[in-house]
Amino acid sequence: MADIAKLVEDLSKLTILEAADLAKALEEAWGVSAAAAVAVAGPAAAVAVVEEQTEFDVILTGDGGKKIQVIKEVRAITQLGLTEAKTLVESAPTPIKEGVNKAEAEDIKAKVEAAGGTVEIK
Repeated sequence: MADIAKLVEDLSKLTILEAADLAKALEEAWGVSAAAAVAVAGPAAAVAVVEEQTEFDVILTGDGGKKIQVIKEVRAITQLGLTEAKTLVESAPTPIKEGVNKAEAEDIKAKVEAAGGTVEIK
């Protein structure tokens, strides 16, 4: 019989990619999917399968001391009026755009950072 505590310890050391590879290997070896394993064995026996994130939120975390330049860039990105863009920048941390693809999120981040602001992608 396997030492369950040792097995849990060893599995806890796996990286996300290694855990995903383990899940695939177990699916092939046992002829089941991870979802079926959860239904049969319960959540304690399931191995997490990692899905790639497809939607991102672009969060303005600060104006970097260049509020006017950041307001101009936020206006260009969001099509907000001057008052709304100013309010958005002054209320940081706040989302600039939500649910955008990775390329658009990276583009927005680059533009705002070029204007002097700080941005986080979630």
